Amino acid sequence: MAFKVFEKGSAPTPSVPAVTIQKRGLFSLNDAAYKLLGEPEFITFLYDADERLIALRATDSSDLNGYPARRQSPANKSKKSSGPILIAGSMFTRFIGMDTSEARRWTPELRDGMLVIDRKIEGTAVISNRNRARQFPTATPDQLEKQIQVKNEHPHGHANDAQ
Repeated sequence: MAFKVFEKGSAPTPSVPAVTIQKRGLFSLNDAAYKLLGEPEFITFLYDADERLIALRATDSSDLNGYPARRQSPANKSKKSSGPILIAGSMFTRFIGMDTSEARRWTPELRDGMLVIDRKIEGTAVISNRNRARQFPTATPDQLEKQIQVKNEHPHGHANDAQ
């Protein structure tokens, strides 16, 4: 019998900084990424078109280019919020011409106090748990694994032989 490693999928390791650009441009930072920025209340987006770099920089409420950073509310209102930090970035992603039809996650670098995402490196495709069941409603575990693998290898849906 040959053992196979279970790949946990889209959940990042909590201690590793992660920035996800969700469908339609919403930015999501895990706690590790948010702490690297100093846990600011506002964030400014920057873009280096030549190098294809996105940067997030901490700012404050007086910055007219700052976007509020808010923690995702828990489903159960009696629990303390410990979800990701969300920043509305749809205007920014449209401005830089970024395709946000699929959620993607990057491990950012801290440079000069900014979180930097290198868009020359393709982010990891992210499938939410609620969409996973809808995408693969009748799939067996083996079929599900193959479909996820094909989706990650062909992020824009150009592989029709995944069935």
